[in-house]
Amino acid sequence: MVTVPSTIQTEPHLYSNVLSRVTTTNPRFEMQLKYLQNILEAQEGEYKIVSLVWSSNNKKLAVATSERQVILFDDEGERRDRFSTKPADSEAGKKSYVIKGLAFSPDSIKLAVAQSDNIVYVYKIGENWGEKKAICNKFPQPSPVTTIVWLSTGPIICGLLDGKVRALQPKSNKSHTLYGSESLVVSLVPNSIGTGFISGHVDCSVIRFFVTERNEEDEPQGRILTHSVPPYALAWVQNFVFAAGCDKRIVVYNNSGRIVKQFDYTKDQSEFEFTAACSSPSGQAVSIGSYDKLRVFAWNPAVSVWEESPTKTIENMYSVTALSWKNDGSKLACGSYNGCVFLFESVLKRTVWKDKLEITYVGPSQVLVRSLEDESKSLVLKSDYGKEIEDLKVMGRDNFIVARTRGTLLVADIIRNLMSEVSWNNSGKNEKFYFENQSACLVFNAGELSLIEYGCNEVLASVRTEFANPHLISVRLNERTATSDNKKLAYLLDLKTICIIDLVYNVGISQINHESKIDWLELNETCHKLLFRDIKQRLLLVDVTSGSKACIYSDVTFVQWVESSDVAIAQSGTTLAVWYNIDLPERPTILNVKGEVVDIVRYNGKTEVCSIDGNASLTFDLDEGLVEFGTAIHDNDYGRAVLFLESIGTSAEAEAMWCNLTNIAIKQHNLNLIDRCYAALGNISKVFCIQNINDEMENGEDYDQNVWAKLSVINGDLETAENIYLEQGDLEAALNMYKKLHKWEDAIRIAQKRGYNKLQELRDEYMSLLLKTGQFEKAGQSLESDGDYDRALAMYMKSNRLVKVANLLLSHSDLMEDHNLVSSVLKKLIKQELYEPAAEIYVKYDKPDIAMECYRKGKVWNKAVDLARVISPDQVITLEEEWGDYLVESKQTDAAISHYIEAGCSLKALDAAIIARQWKKAIHIIQVVEEHESLNKYYSIIGQHLADTKDFTTAENMYMKAKLYKEAVDMYNNSGQWEKAHLIASQYLDKDEVGDMYMKQAEKLETEGKFREAEKLYLAVDSPDLAITMYKRNEQYDNMIRLVELYHPDLLPTTHMHLAQQMESQGKHRAAEIHYLAVGEWKAAMNMYRTLNMWEEAYRVAKQNGGTVAANQVAFLWARTLPIDSAIKLLTKFGILESGVDYACETYQYDFAFQLCKNLPSKKNEVHYNYAMSLEDDGKFNEAETEFILAGKPKEAVMMYTHASDWQSAIRVAETHVPEAVLEVLKTQAVQSFAQKNFSEFESLLLRAQAPELIVQNYKSNEMWLDALRVCKEYLPNLLPALQTEYNNKTKQHNTDSNITMESILSKANELALAGQHKQAIECLLQVSTDITEPEIVTRAMLRAADMVNKFLFGGESEDIIKILAPRLRDMGEYSSAAQLFISADLVKDAVDCFIIIEDWKNAKKIAKELDPSLMNYIEGKYKDRLTKEGNIEQLADVDIMGALDLLAEQGQWVRCIEKAKTFGGVVLYKYVAQYASQLLRDGFTLEALSLFLSHSAPPTPQNFNIYNRIAANIFSMPNISGPDHYNTWVQLRQMLLELVNGIEVAPNIDMKIKIHFQTVLLISHYYGLRCVCRQVQVLKNIGMKISVALLRYTDIIPADKAFYEAGIDLREEGRNSEAFVFLNHYLDICEAIEDGENQLIDHTDLGQTDFPSNVPIPEEMFLHDETDEHDRIREWVLAISMDQKVDQNLPMDERRLYESSLEAGQSPCIVSGYPVKNPAVSFMNSNYTANKDMWSKLTMAAKMYPETNISDAITFIQQWCGNSTLLD
Repeated sequence: MVTVPSTIQTEPHLYSNVLSRVTTTNPRFEMQLKYLQNILEAQEGEYKIVSLVWSSNNKKLAVATSERQVILFDDEGERRDRFSTKPADSEAGKKSYVIKGLAFSPDSIKLAVAQSDNIVYVYKIGENWGEKKAICNKFPQPSPVTTIVWLSTGPIICGLLDGKVRALQPKSNKSHTLYGSESLVVSLVPNSIGTGFISGHVDCSVIRFFVTERNEEDEPQGRILTHSVPPYALAWVQNFVFAAGCDKRIVVYNNSGRIVKQFDYTKDQSEFEFTAACSSPSGQAVSIGSYDKLRVFAWNPAVSVWEESPTKTIENMYSVTALSWKNDGSKLACGSYNGCVFLFESVLKRTVWKDKLEITYVGPSQVLVRSLEDESKSLVLKSDYGKEIEDLKVMGRDNFIVARTRGTLLVADIIRNLMSEVSWNNSGKNEKFYFENQSACLVFNAGELSLIEYGCNEVLASVRTEFANPHLISVRLNERTATSDNKKLAYLLDLKTICIIDLVYNVGISQINHESKIDWLELNETCHKLLFRDIKQRLLLVDVTSGSKACIYSDVTFVQWVESSDVAIAQSGTTLAVWYNIDLPERPTILNVKGEVVDIVRYNGKTEVCSIDGNASLTFDLDEGLVEFGTAIHDNDYGRAVLFLESIGTSAEAEAMWCNLTNIAIKQHNLNLIDRCYAALGNISKVFCIQNINDEMENGEDYDQNVWAKLSVINGDLETAENIYLEQGDLEAALNMYKKLHKWEDAIRIAQKRGYNKLQELRDEYMSLLLKTGQFEKAGQSLESDGDYDRALAMYMKSNRLVKVANLLLSHSDLMEDHNLVSSVLKKLIKQELYEPAAEIYVKYDKPDIAMECYRKGKVWNKAVDLARVISPDQVITLEEEWGDYLVESKQTDAAISHYIEAGCSLKALDAAIIARQWKKAIHIIQVVEEHESLNKYYSIIGQHLADTKDFTTAENMYMKAKLYKEAVDMYNNSGQWEKAHLIASQYLDKDEVGDMYMKQAEKLETEGKFREAEKLYLAVDSPDLAITMYKRNEQYDNMIRLVELYHPDLLPTTHMHLAQQMESQGKHRAAEIHYLAVGEWKAAMNMYRTLNMWEEAYRVAKQNGGTVAANQVAFLWARTLPIDSAIKLLTKFGILESGVDYACETYQYDFAFQLCKNLPSKKNEVHYNYAMSLEDDGKFNEAETEFILAGKPKEAVMMYTHASDWQSAIRVAETHVPEAVLEVLKTQAVQSFAQKNFSEFESLLLRAQAPELIVQNYKSNEMWLDALRVCKEYLPNLLPALQTEYNNKTKQHNTDSNITMESILSKANELALAGQHKQAIECLLQVSTDITEPEIVTRAMLRAADMVNKFLFGGESEDIIKILAPRLRDMGEYSSAAQLFISADLVKDAVDCFIIIEDWKNAKKIAKELDPSLMNYIEGKYKDRLTKEGNIEQLADVDIMGALDLLAEQGQWVRCIEKAKTFGGVVLYKYVAQYASQLLRDGFTLEALSLFLSHSAPPTPQNFNIYNRIAANIFSMPNISGPDHYNTWVQLRQMLLELVNGIEVAPNIDMKIKIHFQTVLLISHYYGLRCVCRQVQVLKNIGMKISVALLRYTDIIPADKAFYEAGIDLREEGRNSEAFVFLNHYLDICEAIEDGENQLIDHTDLGQTDFPSNVPIPEEMFLHDETDEHDRIREWVLAISMDQKVDQNLPMDERRLYESSLEAGQSPCIVSGYPVKNPAVSFMNSNYTANKDMWSKLTMAAKMYPETNISDAITFIQQWCGNSTLLD
C-alpha cells in the first residue's frame, strides 16, 4: 500500500481574509505540491497507469490503465464515467494491444486514444457527463503508436515505433508524416500555445517542429540537442527544455540546445531513473517523477534561474508512469506503476476577498480567480510574457481584476471571462480605473486617458484630457450588430470642446465647440448621434457625420439613451421627453412623470423608466413598439421590423408602423417588403398589382423602366412615373398613363411640352369627352386657356358658372361691349345675390352708386370703404361703424374693435374689446375715453379680470378710478396682501368698519384654518394678543412662541415653561421637551421622561444637554428600574457597566452593585472592598470583616482590627486567612504592650511572633541590657557573644573569648556522646547550620544525629528530636534517612511522602501496606497524578482507565478517547460522546456534534437532553439551510431525534413533558426536511409554503424572527400579500425587540386567531444580521403594503373563525403540511399522526414523477416513523 506522509495529509490551505482589497507582491515561495487525495487506490500487483490527461476546460481528467480502460474523473477527483477501448482488429482479441497515450481535443469534447496495435481512435465523449460515447475518427498507422499529443491549433501529433512523427487531421480524417527518424519516439511535448512540439527519441535526440507559421527566428526546426540517455522525461517550458532519463540526471537546455543547468543525483542511492515529466501551464514550474519521488523545479524570475523545490517522497508509490498538470495550474495528477493516482495541489498562495472571490497563485505569472458565490464564474489570469504578477487588486464592484507585472498591466472581466495584457510603464501606481463601460476599461493617469478593450492585448487608444469623469467620456465598441468595426470615443478636450475619434483608424472625425461648459455627454450605440448637456441644463444633439448641432430640450435634469436602441429620453421638471425617432428631434413624445428619473431598464420586451418620488420607487412604461420598430428602421434591419410587427398583432399603432415601413420599402425599391406590408394592411388590390409586377419581372420585363413606373403609379406618385417614362423616351406610355387615370390636363401638358405631333387630336379627344359627359365648366376652362373666349363664355353660361362669366367679362373688355349679354349676366348675378361680381361690373360701367349698393348688400365692406374713399369720403365713418356692427353680429368682435375705433365709437370698441377679452386693448381704450359714470361698470369688469390675473396694481388703479374702494380692499384681502388692503381701507373706509371687517375676516380665516393670513389681519389692526390666543387655541405653539418672542419677549421663559407643563400633562412629551430645552431646563425634560419610564428619551436628553456624565447617571437610574439581566445588558450596551458599578458604590447602593457584578467577576472583589470600607466607617467591624474577606483582602480586615486595638479579632482573622500577617499583628500588639510597660506580655507576644531579636532590640534600645542578654541567651544564643561584646563595650569591659565556633559545637557533641548524654549531643549537633559551616558538614552532622536517634533514643524523647531533625533531612534531600526517622516516630504519611518524592513507589506501598493501609489510596492517587502529568496514557490506562479517558478528553484527543471508550461500551462510551459533543457545541461545530451522535447513537440519558436540545436549536437557527442542497442536514437531525424518541418511549422514569417535547422537536425537524424536498419540485411549492406557516406554531422552540420571515417570504411568492404583510410586519416587531432586548414590545394582536404562541423567547441576534440589505427590503415592502388600501392587512379567517393553519384543542397536525387534518384523511399504523389525503396523494405522485429528487426518501422516513399508511373515511 502507498503510504502518504502525514505532512502531506495535514497541510492546510493558505487562506488570508482581506477586507479592503487584495494587493499582494507575489511571494517568493517555493513551488510545493500539497497532497489532496487518491482518486485511484494502489493495487497489489502491477497495474500501470499508462497515461493521464486533463481537458482544456479543466473539467475532466482521463486516466488510462493497463487493463485497456479509460476512466473519467471530474475536476474534484470524483469518478464520473469509464469505458473500455477496442482493438484495431477484433479477431486479434481484447488483449492484443495496450494503450500508449491519451489526448483531449481543444474543445474538450473528444478524446484521442493511441494504441500499440497501429491505430489511433478518437472518441466523442460530449461536453456533459452521461452523454453517449462514439468513435468519430479512426487513424490506422504503419507502425505501433508510442506517444500522442493534441495541439490547440488543431492536429493530433503521434510518434511511432519506427521513428516517424505523423499529423492526424480529425476534420478530414486524414493523416500524413511530418518527419521521420530512424529511432523510436519515446516522448512528445507541445509548446504552451499549441503551435509546435518537440519529440524525444531512443537515440537520445530531441527534435523541434512547428505546425504553423512562426515569427521566432531564434527557434529553428530540426534536431536541437542530443541528450546523454533517451529522454523519457521531457518538458518544454518558455525558452528551455528539460530532459531526463535513466542516468539520474536532469539537464536544462536553452532554445539553442546548450546546457544552462543540470541537477545530478547519481550519488543519491535512493534515486532511480526518471520516467515522466510535465510543465505547469504558466511554464514556470516543471515536475519530474521517478521511483517514490516527485521533484519540482521552479523558475525564479528575480535571478533568472531554475531552482529545485523540496522533493515530495511517497513511500511504496513505485515508479511514476504518468504526469499531467491541470490547465489552470492548480492541480497535478500523478499516476504510478501500481495503479495509484494522486491529486496534488500546486498553489503558492491563496487569499479570499470579502468571502466573494478566491484568488489562488499557481505560479509567479499565473493566478486563478474563482467566485465563491457562483462557481461557474472563474478566470485564469496569466501573463503571456511570463512576467511575475507583483500586484493584484479586485475593483469595480468586485467584478474586475487589475494586476501588474514589471512592464505590463493586466485587466480582466470576471463575469465575461475576458482578459487583456498590455505593455505598461511603471507609473507609480497612481492610475485611476473606471469600469462603467462593459467593453473597455478606462485608465486615467497624469492627464492621459487610455482605453483597454477586454480580450485585446493592445491599448485601444490613448488621448490627453484632464476630465476623467465617466460622464464626460463615452466609449462605444461594436455595441450593435454591424458588418464592420464601429468603435468611437467622445471626450472633452476642454470644458467647452468635444472631440470624437474613430478608434479603428485612430483618427479624429469631429470636434464640437460649445459656448457653455459641458457636464454630460454620450454617444448612441451606432455612434451616429451624440447627446450632451451643458451647465445651463440644455440638451443638445450632434449629428456625428455632418457635425450639425441643435438644442432639442432645456432644463434637463436627467438624460440617457435607451439600451439597444436609438431612443433617447430626457426629464425636465415633471415632464419626460422621449425621442422615438432621433432623426426628428423637434418632435419628441411628452409624458408626465412623478419624482426624479434615475434609470432606464429594458428587459423581457419592456422598457421602463424608473423614478424615485420621496421614499416611493415608481416605474413608467415606454412604447416598446416604437422603441423596437424605430431601432430596427434606423439600423436598416427590415426583417427585424417585420418580425416585430408580426408579433404585436393588429392595432392602430401597428397599422401606422406598417404604413411607415411601406413608405421606406418603396423608397428602397424592395418589392418583397412592399408586398408584405400591403398584405399586412389588407390592401389586396395593391398586393395583386405587386405580384403581377413580380410575375412580369420573372418573364424578363425591363426591371428599371416599367416596374418602377408601375410601382409609382400604384402609390399615386404620377410625377415620378412620368419622369421614368420620359427619361426612357416613351412619351406614349406617359400619355396613356394619364389618359387611363383621366388626367387629361397632365397629358396635354406633357404633350405640349414635348411637342407631340398629335397634340390637336389629343385636345379634340379631350373636348369631345368633356362635352359628351356634360363637363361644360371644364370645357370652358379648356377653351379659355386656348383663347376661345366666346365659346368659353357660352360653356360657363351653360354650366351656370356666373362668377366665372363675370370674371371673363371683366378680364376681356371686348366682351363688355355686348350690352345685352352684360345686362343678362347682371340680372342673373343679382338674382342669385352674387353682389360682389355684379358690383365689379357696375364699377366698369361707371355706375358707382349702384356698385356701392351692391357692395353693401353683399357685405363686401372693404371694397365698399375703398370705393367710398373715392366717391364719397363722408360715408367712410358710417361704413366703418356698419362694418364693425356686422363683425359683432358675426361674432368677430376682435376684428370689430379697430373698425369701431376708426368710426370713433369708443364705447362700442370698449364693449367689443371686453367681449373679445382683448384686455390690453380695453385698458388702452378706457384710458383715452372721457370720464363718465357709465364707465364704472367697465372699470369693475376690467379690474376683476386684472385681479384674477394677479395684476393687482393695475386692478387697484381701475377700482380707484371707479371709486370702488371696497372691491380693491377685498381684492387684496383675497390675495393675502393684508398690508395693502389695510392701507386702502384706512384711507377710504370708516375706521370702525375696517376694524370689524378685519376681525370678522380674521375669524373666518381662522375657521378655515388659514392661521398665517389671520395673523396678518390681527397684526394689521394692532391686536397681536388675539393672534397669540388664536395660535394657543389651535395648539400651534411654535407660532405662538414666535409672536410672544416678537411682542412680549419678557414673557417668553414663562410661556415656554407653561407650554412645557401643559404639553407634559397632555402626554405630548416631545413637544414638552422642546419647550423645556428652550429655557435651558433640560433636567426638567429628563425628569419628565424618567417619571414616565421613557428612559431612552431621558438618556438622549441628558446626553445631548448634560454631557456624558449626566447621560451615564440616567443610564444608571434606568438600569435600577430593570430586572438585573436587562440592567446589565443596558449598561453593557452603553459601555458603562464598570463605571455603573463604581457609581453604585459611590452612592452606597451596594446590593445593586453586587447584582451588576454578575458578568464582572473581577469587579466583585472591588465592590466587596468598597462595602467593607463603608461598614468600617460606620463601626460595623464584624460585617466589614466578612466583606474584606469576600473581597480577597483579609489583610485589610486585620488592619481594621489592629487600628481598633481588637487584637483577638485581628489574630483570629490573620490565623484563618492571612497566616503571614499573624506576626505583624503580634508585633504591633507587642509595641503597644511595651509602650504600656507590660514587658512580660511584650516578650510573650514577640516570642509568639518568632521575633526574639525584636525583644533584644527593644530592650537594648531602652538600655535594658540584662533583659536583653537574658532573652538573647535563652532564645538567640548565637547572637549572645555579639550582644555580650556590645554590652561589655558599653560597660567598658572587653572580653574577646565569647565567640562560639563550629569546632566547639562538634567537640562538645563528641564529648556528650562519649559521656552517654546522647540527647544533649544530638541537640548540640542540631545547632550546626549553613550559617557557620559548609552544607556538606551540615549534612554529615544531621546524618550523625539521625544515626544517634535511631540507635539511642526511644519513645517521646525521640519524637521531639525527630520532628525537628527529619524535616531538616528531608529539606536537604536525604529522603531515605528522613523516611526512616518518620517511621520510627510513627509518622507513616510523612515517610510515604518522602518515598513518593523520590518515586520509590515500591517502598511507599510496602510501608503503607504494613503500617497504614489507608494510605494505599493516597499513594495510588499520587501515582495517577504523576502519570497524568507526564501524559503516560498507556500506563495510566492500566491503573485507571477512567482517569486515562479523562486525560485524553482533557488533552482534546477525542478520537483516541472515544476509541478506547468503545471497548467498555454503554455508559462509559455515552459519557465521553456527550462530553465530546458538548465541546464541539462550545466550539461552534454543531453539525459535527450531530454526526457524532449518529455514529455512536443518541441514548435517552437525561444528562444528554440539554445537548440534544442545543443541537436542534442551533440547526434551527442556522441561516441558508432551507434550500434543497441542505436536505441531508435535516435527514441527520431527524434520524438522531427519531432514535432518541424511540429510546425515550421505552426508557423508565422519563417525564411525559420531556417525551412530548422531543416528539415535537422531531416533528419540527421532519417539517424542515420535508420543506427542503418540496422546494425541489414546483408542484410541491405550495406544501412548502404551508409548512413554513405551520412552523409558526412552534416559535417557542425555533427562532421566531426566522420563522416569521420565511413564512412571510413564501406567502409573498405565492401572491398572498395580506398574510405576508402580517407575518413580515411581526418579523420586524421581533427584530426591534431583539435590538432593544425586550419582548414586551411585541404586539400579538394581529395573531389572536392563530395557535401561534404569544410569549416566545427573543433570539440573541437577528436572523438576517449579516443581510441588512434584505432586512431593509423587507421593511420597505411592509411600508409600501401598509400604504396600499387594496391589501387587507389582517389574516383571513375560515369557517372556524380561525386562521387556516391553526389547530383546535387536541387536534394533531397533518404530517405532510402541518395544517389541520380534514376528511378524508390518511392514517398510519404505528402513530397517531394523520395526513390530509390530497397532500399525501400529491406527495406520493411527485415521488413517482420526480424519482431523481429526495421525495421518496421523505416518504420512506414518514413510514419508518409512523408506519404504513391507510385511508380513513
